Amino acid sequence: MKIELKKYSEQLQEWPKSGHHIMAQYDDEEIIVYQSYRKEIGEFAVKNQFFGGAFSLDRMTWIKPNFLWMMYRNGWGTKEDQEVVLAIHLKRNAFEKYLQNAVYSSYNTDLKMSYEEWQTDVKSSSVRLQWDPDHDPYGNKLERRAIQIGLRNEFTRSFAKDDVLLIEDISAFVKEQYEFVKKKQLENLLIPAEKPFLFADEKLNVKLKISGNHE
Repeated sequence: MKIELKKYSEQLQEWPKSGHHIMAQYDDEEIIVYQSYRKEIGEFAVKNQFFGGAFSLDRMTWIKPNFLWMMYRNGWGTKEDQEVVLAIHLKRNAFEKYLQNAVYSSYNTDLKMSYEEWQTDVKSSSVRLQWDPDHDPYGNKLERRAIQIGLRNEFTRSFAKDDVLLIEDISAFVKEQYEFVKKKQLENLLIPAEKPFLFADEKLNVKLKISGNHE
């Protein structure tokens, strides 16, 4: 795997406890996001290094940069049709483009726009943004919020092929680490090294409610 790993127990000491944070592994060129699929779709993506075959370009696809949040959603790769866990190395500028075009998936008054304006934005945008409670390895809710991003139309098409640098099948790694979770041996748990991601564009950070410091 071309992923930097670090002990969960060590990272826990460094991570922010609350606030809205894009927890991810990234550098100047790429950011890693995660998805889970049934075997047919996952194996095609790894073999061909793009999404095709049974993968639908007409449906919204959701990406998650936070490994443990993905593990919460797919049950550490045990849920039906989510057995193949993929680490997708995305071009960083593509990821930024997604969020520059993102609209919140649900309305609230913090958005500083009317409900009608939000509805208009939702209809015209092909990127959805959602903040949900982050979770620990056991699936317990945390105060910190984790992001997921939904793509459709032209963004699904560019994500499927042009925006990808590498697609890795990390299912075996996930299965191996899940054993430590089941045995309550978190001191042995290894996960991708992650840290909060901030955009150079401060207006975008504000729009996304990203916390600039470790709260």
